[in-house]
Amino acid sequence: MIRLIEENLVRQNKAVMLLSILLEEEFSRLMNLKPQSVSQIELSIQELMRQIAAERVSLRTMVGQMSAGSLRLAEIYPLLEPDVVEALKGLVIMMDDTEQKCAMQAAKNNEMATALFDQSKGLLNYMHNQIKPKNTNAYGRTGRFAKAPSDARLLTGRL
Repeated sequence: MIRLIEENLVRQNKAVMLLSILLEEEFSRLMNLKPQSVSQIELSIQELMRQIAAERVSLRTMVGQMSAGSLRLAEIYPLLEPDVVEALKGLVIMMDDTEQKCAMQAAKNNEMATALFDQSKGLLNYMHNQIKPKNTNAYGRTGRFAKAPSDARLLTGRL
């Protein structure tokens, strides 16, 4: 059972390291303004997160069976040999450090994606304002100049 727990932790460590690499790749693609490739990386990240969650559920199940219902890995340490405890603690610490690195990278990615969204939205608003008709002076049906609203509207009428 201990071997299965250790293997699970090793898989989770490798998955979190891969997540870190994918997040860095996503950031570089955001910097290079390649939105199609960003969405491909995003799908990979989501699938990896799903697999990590499944591994965590599996680990909780194994630890729960081993320590009579407890869901904390630290509570099974007294039942193990000291060298196994150190190996497991090392894996958990390494995984925690990598998760912290992933969290910081994800925050950077979020900030960059938000900035790009705001920039695109501002540019789109500017373009809409540029194509709106500015000169609203036109003849009305009475033959006089009519003031029309400056917003774009659908025109309806009869001939």
